[in-house]
Amino acid sequence: MVVTPAALDSIRTLCIGLALSGLIASAFELFAARRASFSLLRRGGLRAVAVLPMLAFSAPFIILRNTLRGRRIEGRPMPFVMLATIIACGWSLLSGRVALDLAAMLVGA
Repeated sequence: MVVTPAALDSIRTLCIGLALSGLIASAFELFAARRASFSLLRRGGLRAVAVLPMLAFSAPFIILRNTLRGRRIEGRPMPFVMLATIIACGWSLLSGRVALDLAAMLVGA
């Protein structure tokens, strides 16, 4: 089995996206003393606009956390868990790519 450089880059991007997602959600919880959640958008107004970038990057962590809790507590079906995991990983790939490109731009590479 041969692993191509493109596959390694995708795995690296996925891992960075998931790690960044967890870091941002945990930092929000530390400083705000409440969990990061999509319900932060319900209030609307300037607060919702301010929290949008944080939610955009922490969404994979929030999706996975809520999905695993739902599976354990509510007994959600496994296909639902698999679909949510695929969505979270896709989102993580996108946010990881944005983070890597932003870091490369800041470094000047």
